[in-house]
Amino acid sequence: QVQLVESGGGSVQAGGSLRLSCSASGRTFSSSTVGWFRQPPGKEREFVAGITWSGGSSATYYADSVKGRFTVSRDNAKITVYLQMNSLKPEDTAVYYCAASPSAYYSGISYASRPGIYTYWGQGTQVTISS
Repeated sequence: QVQLVESGGGSVQAGGSLRLSCSASGRTFSSSTVGWFRQPPGKEREFVAGITWSGGSSATYYADSVKGRFTVSRDNAKITVYLQMNSLKPEDTAVYYCAASPSAYYSGISYASRPGIYTYWGQGTQVTISS
């Protein structure tokens, strides 16, 4: 069983930055795919960004709406995945979730963006951007 915990959400003004963290419960994986999703108020959950790695290979994926503003990364211990969010806009307001598919390397955004490939989900963290 893997537990994911998100942190780093909060309220900032438009143009500001936040960094979200997704920590796994003490396990490290030589390969994995971690995705960030968000659910804006009154809307469906949507893919934001993802990172997949296996050994020395890794890849990142981004939704068009955040490309160039958000960056997904992981630490060397392979326990925490980050989502750096810059130039935030009011439309980025949402509950942000991280999700993990351990021991799985998914090549291509068409796979990484599918909620169904993820086995574990965090509880979500609120991000509110004011204009």
